[in-house]
Amino acid sequence: MSGLCGWFDPERARTANPQVIASMAEAITRFGGSAVRSACAPYGAVASSAASGDADIFQGDDQLVAVWGCPRFVDKGVTGPAQRKEVARSLAQGYARNGTQVLTALTGAFALAILDGRNGKALLAVDRMGTRSLCYTTAPGKLVFGSTLDAISAFPGIDCGTSRQAIYDYVYFHMVPAPQTIYTHRQRLLPGTFVVWENGRLQTAPYWEMRFTEDEKRPFPELKERFVALVRKGVADSVQGDRTGAFLSGGTDSSTVTGMLREVTGEAPRTYSIGFEAQGFDEMGYARIAARHFSARHHEYYVTPDDVVGAIPRIAAVHDQPFGNSSAVPAFYCAKLAGEDGISTLLGGDGGDELFGGNARYATQYLYSLYSDLPQAVRKGIIEPALSVLPAAGIFGKVQRYIASASLPMPARYDNYNLLERLGPTAVFTDYFLDTVNRSAPASNFAEAYRASHARSLINKMLALDLKYTLADNDLPKVTRSCELAGVDVRFPLLHDDLVAFSARLPANQKLRGTRLRYFFKQALNGFLPDEIINKTKHGFGLPFGTWLESHPALRQIALESLTDLKKRQVVRAKFIDELTAVHVKNHPQYYGTMVWVLMMLEQWLKQHRISLN
Repeated sequence: MSGLCGWFDPERARTANPQVIASMAEAITRFGGSAVRSACAPYGAVASSAASGDADIFQGDDQLVAVWGCPRFVDKGVTGPAQRKEVARSLAQGYARNGTQVLTALTGAFALAILDGRNGKALLAVDRMGTRSLCYTTAPGKLVFGSTLDAISAFPGIDCGTSRQAIYDYVYFHMVPAPQTIYTHRQRLLPGTFVVWENGRLQTAPYWEMRFTEDEKRPFPELKERFVALVRKGVADSVQGDRTGAFLSGGTDSSTVTGMLREVTGEAPRTYSIGFEAQGFDEMGYARIAARHFSARHHEYYVTPDDVVGAIPRIAAVHDQPFGNSSAVPAFYCAKLAGEDGISTLLGGDGGDELFGGNARYATQYLYSLYSDLPQAVRKGIIEPALSVLPAAGIFGKVQRYIASASLPMPARYDNYNLLERLGPTAVFTDYFLDTVNRSAPASNFAEAYRASHARSLINKMLALDLKYTLADNDLPKVTRSCELAGVDVRFPLLHDDLVAFSARLPANQKLRGTRLRYFFKQALNGFLPDEIINKTKHGFGLPFGTWLESHPALRQIALESLTDLKKRQVVRAKFIDELTAVHVKNHPQYYGTMVWVLMMLEQWLKQHRISLN
């Protein structure tokens, strides 16, 4: 529906070719058909498109600039005049004077490309949270880029080789973590980073990093006033006229956004919720509580197994690499419901968990830390020897299992329930495939990201890790692509840069107080949100795929056909697939259903993108 793309060729070996940039642009607009703006020069070309109007292009003397999104300038003295409709021109001026330092003056959601034909340089960058995607690759003497990998594939002569390591990492994480992509010679920019291409060489570096202030003391009333004002500002900056609505799952984040949308507009917000006719998965009751509380014009849709069957190939097609988060399906139907109601922009509540400590695993890791933080002399010299002579059953067995998990170093114990590791890579993959990958790479990269966090406390280290792996690599692409498929734009008010900065300065014990999740967030919104929302147990937007897999013939058929085709690719063992579908899913449908979904979507993605692994 929207994005940007282009190429840079300072040697001017490829003359301006409107047909090539048009083909690349078609890949970023094929699901929405938004109008495209493009510009060509002897040294390159750019194109940008956005249904909401958040796309801009500037062409000057030996300079091309493309912007996708809605960046704002925080220091007009650095950038020069900065009218929103001339953001690309302002970027061109700022870059000419300050080089990559111009990025530090930007805030908001964006991806951008600046092609400097005079000096033979190109700059690519994305926003601090990675809400907008940008990928790139090099060809002899050229830099090719696009907000989707599919746009890059449309450039003539680009290598489309598939990375087997990325396939392994996909099954491990259920997505392909940046900067890696599914293609061997293409990378995706990490949040808050830029890449400069000059003389055939790439330089990648962060222009912004999340840095936590862990010991700042401020009174609660002051913190609350600032927090509420920033949430309101995040929503206000995201509103796009009277065609703006909100996702409403009934959780804390979406309910907060809904309430603030009412305050900002002074009108009853238009909200959209998804339910499931499956025990333990439906949270429509909480969505209705929030809708009544804020007098919303509320809309509901119950997703059926037939809906899932219809969505599977479409979800695979809209993603530019394999994506295994099944909640993309309800996100799509929710956005579709909104689009059919005339909504052009939806507000999502994503980011609140990763900024303010809302995931249940944070409380679990706190409980483990009570043991792991004990002096080693106490753990190894007293507790563990005493337990070793006691029976491994009943309460003593539980204690021993707790100690075994708590004794694992972070972040290994954070990822201790990884499905692939539990099943065993050698049981899942063929020997031929495993010989071509590094099995330790996913855990190693995960640990490296954990160590690189600028944090001292356990909670902030986990939040920094999740800002990448859970939010930027998973949840944001899920919601963005699902909305793109539905023809609706999406914005994330809780990821407003000022609110992100506020969360970084919030004391660690205000995020997680013992096992109490989102301590400050809930205290600050007490009285604004309904008590039922404040006190509810964290649930999520999950799909009852495993449950439906056994009871719905058409859903089972598409899953089995996909896995049968996957067998032929010599990636996953045929024996494992047979046992997975015939035995494991029957005994534990939700647990093993996750692996069925991940493998099914891998095959569906390969099929939709016409990719052979031979």
